[in-house]
Amino acid sequence: MRTTSETAREARMRVAVDREKCCGAGLCVLTAGGVFDQGEEDGLVVLLVAEPPAAEAEDVREAAQGCPCGAITVEETAGQ
Repeated sequence: MRTTSETAREARMRVAVDREKCCGAGLCVLTAGGVFDQGEEDGLVVLLVAEPPAAEAEDVREAAQGCPCGAITVEETAGQ
């Protein structure tokens, strides 16, 4: 079991998307559907959660790495 101080030291993640770069492949939604969606009209990426929980971190990293257009940016910072 983690203590509060251990949890506070965990890395935190901030996610950003660039809809102008997005080609609508949808891999982000398939990989991390709790963080990304696609617009109904244009099929482009929609960011649902800019600071996803730690449980989603690996999926978000995978989505960013797998994005064929490079439309997803992940910034990781150490917890306080």
